[in-house]
Amino acid sequence: MADEEMAMSEHNDDERLVTSKDQVPEHPEAAEATPEEAFRESHAARAQSAASRAAATCHYIEQRGLGENHEDGPAEKEIVWKATRGARVSAQAVALISESALDPAADSRCARNASASACQTAEMGQLHDGKSDLAVAAYRAALKASMAAAEAALAGNLGRDMALNAAADAAETTAVAAAEEAGWMEPGQHVPQVSLGVRSPEMMAMMHL
Repeated sequence: MADEEMAMSEHNDDERLVTSKDQVPEHPEAAEATPEEAFRESHAARAQSAASRAAATCHYIEQRGLGENHEDGPAEKEIVWKATRGARVSAQAVALISESALDPAADSRCARNASASACQTAEMGQLHDGKSDLAVAAYRAALKASMAAAEAALAGNLGRDMALNAAADAAETTAVAAAEEAGWMEPGQHVPQVSLGVRSPEMMAMMHL
């Protein structure tokens, strides 16, 4: 009797095993991203981060510029104008990535220009804050991010150098953290939409597109 129960138990285990195998979805796994798609994701994420950083800093400058005790003369208006321009060009660079054909070299140039424009906005944030220690640190981090993004986009690298891309990503992360420390943006902040405006021929030439 015990032998019969054991045999029946083993038979049931086999049935469960077969049933389990039969329930495995037959659909193939999602196709892995191509190298071009992976590079685009990397460059686009870095460009978006720089654009968000620029937009948040620009918004910070505009809001603080409305304070009663804050000077609103020609110098302040120029700071606001340059910060706005930097945020706009950064946003345009992000838009260009989504509109263009897959091309790591072009994508890296867009990310480079998004970072460079965000650096300009950070410089305006530094001037706006009277070159406080945190503001200076945020600008220097933005400058390093811009330089790292430029290095990754050099003609000889074509946006495909993994080490340089990783260094640019790390520099961008540091720039975001420094901007947060300076009070220019907050973690998880919903960044106000920036008007893209009209893309000038000069800007398109700068993008090499």
